[in-house]
Amino acid sequence: MRLTGMTIAPAKLSDPTVRAFVNAVNANDEEAFMTLLTDDATMSDDGSDRNLAQWADREIFSSHGHIEVQHESDGGRTIVANYRNDTWGEMRTAWRFTVAEDGRISRFETGQA
Repeated sequence: MRLTGMTIAPAKLSDPTVRAFVNAVNANDEEAFMTLLTDDATMSDDGSDRNLAQWADREIFSSHGHIEVQHESDGGRTIVANYRNDTWGEMRTAWRFTVAEDGRISRFETGQA
């Protein structure tokens, strides 16, 4: 099943760090993804903190994750997107990013929207 709706092209996303995050995920570029994160970055999925490296490998890179942004708010640091991967198929998700002063992500939270 394809979820429908207008999408925002990654190049049009307001926040440059979130834009780079979406591009790294969609390109399956783990190196680019990891360089966007602070050394002590944390994340949660559906309200539970997870090991970021293990989660990213399982939910993004080994399962070919892809983000199609539907809506952004909070200056581009909160997005609602259709997320799909080879494990779970496609679902509507919300992502919230905390960006440190150096422009890297110190935390992100995701879950079903």
